[in-house]
Amino acid sequence: MRTCYCLSFLIWTCLFREVPASPSLKKTHMYLQAERIMGISKDHGKALHRTKRGWMWNQFFLLEEYTGPDTQYVGKLHTDQDKGDGNLKYILTGDGAGSLFVIDENTGDIHAAKRLDREEKSLYVLRAKAIDRKTGRQVEPESEFIIKIHDINDNEPKFTKDIYTASVPEKSAVGTSVIQVTATDADDANYGNSAKVVYSILQGQPYFAVDPETGIIKTALPDMSRENREQYQVVIQAKDMGGQMGGLSGTTTVNITLTDVNDNPPRFPQSTYQFSSLESAPLGTALGRIKANDPDVGENAEIEYSIAAGDGSDMFDIITDKDTQEGIITVKKQLDFEKKNLYILKVEATNAHPDPRFFYLGPFKDSALVKVYVEDIDEPPVFSTPSSLIEVDEDAREGSIIGQVIAQDPDAARNIIKYSLDRHTDLDRIFNIHSGNGSIFVSKTLDREAAPWHNLTVIATEASNPKQSTQAPIFIRILDINDHAPEFAKYYETFVCENAKAGQLIQTVSAVDKDEPPRGHKFFYELVPEYTVHPNFSIIDNKDNTAGIITRRNGYSRHKMSIYLLPVVIFDNDYPIQSSTGTLTIRVCACDSRGNMQSCNAEALLLSAGLSTGALIAILLCITILLVLVVLFAAMKRQRKKEPMIISKDDVRDNIVTYNDEGGGEEDTQAFDIGTLRNPEAREESKIRRDVMPETIFRIRRTAPLWENIDVQDFINRRLKENDLDPTAPPYDSLATYAYEGNDSIANSLSSLESLTTDGSHQDYDYLSDWGPRFKKLADMYGGDDSDQD
Repeated sequence: MRTCYCLSFLIWTCLFREVPASPSLKKTHMYLQAERIMGISKDHGKALHRTKRGWMWNQFFLLEEYTGPDTQYVGKLHTDQDKGDGNLKYILTGDGAGSLFVIDENTGDIHAAKRLDREEKSLYVLRAKAIDRKTGRQVEPESEFIIKIHDINDNEPKFTKDIYTASVPEKSAVGTSVIQVTATDADDANYGNSAKVVYSILQGQPYFAVDPETGIIKTALPDMSRENREQYQVVIQAKDMGGQMGGLSGTTTVNITLTDVNDNPPRFPQSTYQFSSLESAPLGTALGRIKANDPDVGENAEIEYSIAAGDGSDMFDIITDKDTQEGIITVKKQLDFEKKNLYILKVEATNAHPDPRFFYLGPFKDSALVKVYVEDIDEPPVFSTPSSLIEVDEDAREGSIIGQVIAQDPDAARNIIKYSLDRHTDLDRIFNIHSGNGSIFVSKTLDREAAPWHNLTVIATEASNPKQSTQAPIFIRILDINDHAPEFAKYYETFVCENAKAGQLIQTVSAVDKDEPPRGHKFFYELVPEYTVHPNFSIIDNKDNTAGIITRRNGYSRHKMSIYLLPVVIFDNDYPIQSSTGTLTIRVCACDSRGNMQSCNAEALLLSAGLSTGALIAILLCITILLVLVVLFAAMKRQRKKEPMIISKDDVRDNIVTYNDEGGGEEDTQAFDIGTLRNPEAREESKIRRDVMPETIFRIRRTAPLWENIDVQDFINRRLKENDLDPTAPPYDSLATYAYEGNDSIANSLSSLESLTTDGSHQDYDYLSDWGPRFKKLADMYGGDDSDQD
């Protein structure tokens, strides 16, 4: 029945629905096989009229979700050119042609090949044409038509979220909006009531309600309390067809939370608290915690604690623990059991953020009593003053008392106190203390200049309990007395020019004093009494702790007096007066016309005597050379005496030449050529130094030939010069041997070797007496008659 009703409705709609003709249809000149009634124009109000048409079809609408046994018939295409002889062929193109919609090319009947869903696609645009099979030409222009899908209620409403979350403050008034939920229906809203949704609440009464049209959830009960119940779960239903029977529906869940408001005052769970504390508790010590309960949460539960009244409000303090919202009672001042052993406090707890809307519920604070008991302990001694300053003169006698410290036992027992000094603060044991009364006295001589301050530590200990002790600093200042004499501030290098004039200032002197008089230093200067009237210099006191040395005559001579000693007496003005004598050494110097010193040393005196600097250097150099020569000759002579008789050829020595020829004596000149010793050309070529690696190989240098009978001194000087200028010479600590004997002596040989070849006759040595005083010793030894016997 439903299908028949829909088909009848579609046929009626096709007959009376206004369908505008396409431009292609307006150009058709074929005869109409059917007539279409056009609707009356709303703008012009003209009467109905008919238009001719070459195409004809019977249906524009199609139901979705068709479930019949056969394919759903859509309509029929027909042209007045079709004679029914099968010469024409109908072709369908456009949306779904061939797949969703199929056409019988002979009859023009169109069927839906599949079930259609309006929610997927609500209309299809198709194009149709008729073609002559023989010629292949279109007998009608291509025509476009639309197939609309009629909706059926096949979709239930769906919410935008499966679960909603919302919150509303507690104590909210009835009708307060909480949240809006929304459901959508995929059916056609313009056709029937398939998409008309109505909201209702399935779960959540009587606390909440929902607006059936808008889906807004509102509170339904007054004064809902979060403290009683915080979470609510509300189920909302959305039903289409306007909520009528047979409509489809969907549901969603809304989780609603009641948020907190500050509607509860803090309350102490008990009215009285008790705590105890040792009297020695340090300041800031926590004695205990108290807590007022507030059922609110967050900042609404924040509590501020204070001490409102009581006899210990100045002795204790209370602070709030922000994490636990507890009140912590702490010690504010030092407790003393002997003075007071019980304190009673009134503590208040107040909301930190009160809400004026709920003041009608009562005061948002509460109070409680706190009792604090002070416990006695054995306390250490207490000094009457925490520190002491003692001043003493540095001339105080040993054993004299300079001050006293006093300490007492604060306990009721009043134990005896003993005093002592911390020797780490008085390593030199300059001071001492009486153990019974705390008197401090001097045990050694004081010296302010060595130590102006002494910082001692005094220890007070209970006699009955040595563990109870207290320390206190004692600062001892040593007062100055005038026990040091002033002296020159430094060593003065004073000079006077030879061309100085009388009354000329040559030096300004100042003084220092180790003492520190309270009114400051004041020094006076004068010459020693023996030099009150000095012929050369005088002293003038400048009245500013300095004095000037003044010349008293014109001109000074270094030849007559090169240095003057001027003793100066320096006095101070403290009591007792101290003085000292300092001596100024004044040198006489040569100066230019402007008074600038040129020379004051001994060199200037030598220059005046006629000796130049070059001459002095030459004299010193000659003396040095002679000393070196003496040392060399002594070393050579000692070495010759210690030479062994046989020297190995493999023995390697620096700069030593060996001659293995004895010769025939002084008269034998044939066995050995003595000229070899005298001729420098006969020596070996210069040796390269063995202690260093030469950078370059020097060419062998040959010395100039020397004449045969050259003097020994000239020979040595030339050899010295050669070694000094030779870059390949051995170092200075090497021994250089010069094989040169020298000329014959006029005294002939003094050897006694010939005595062995004589016949024993007595020789005559009397001629030694004629050679002078240098040979006197030999003359005494050999010249006498009994010399041989002796």
